Amino acid sequence: MTYQVIYDGNCNLCVTLVQVLENLDKGQIFSYIPMQDEQTLQKWNVTSTDCELGMILIDADAPQKRWQGSDAAEEIGRLLPAGKVFVDAYRALPGLKWAGDRFYEQIRDNRYTIFGKRDSTYKSDYCSDGNCKF
Repeated sequence: MTYQVIYDGNCNLCVTLVQVLENLDKGQIFSYIPMQDEQTLQKWNVTSTDCELGMILIDADAPQKRWQGSDAAEEIGRLLPAGKVFVDAYRALPGLKWAGDRFYEQIRDNRYTIFGKRDSTYKSDYCSDGNCKF
């Protein structure tokens, strides 16, 4: 099973987190598409308006299965080795999921102010189509 991670390739925080995930996964489960790659996003029926709500995770084998924002981050964590235990505990603690969702929204809406913006879009070596240029 493989998943497409759609992230902001101009956001310093987003790119750093993608790079951490790349090092953990080595392209085994996840492929990456920057939100700026509109041509590839069209293949997955994702619009720039969709991207405004945060990162998107798509099950490549069943593209109708999608997660967005903090739900996408949680699902990515759940898919990592031993991650399910931590995500399940996080989801089970009263109020923590709600607080996490609000925290994600604040970071999403202020990411460039807090973490800065890259001069060029980051494109992962583990891209969705094997052709990592756009």
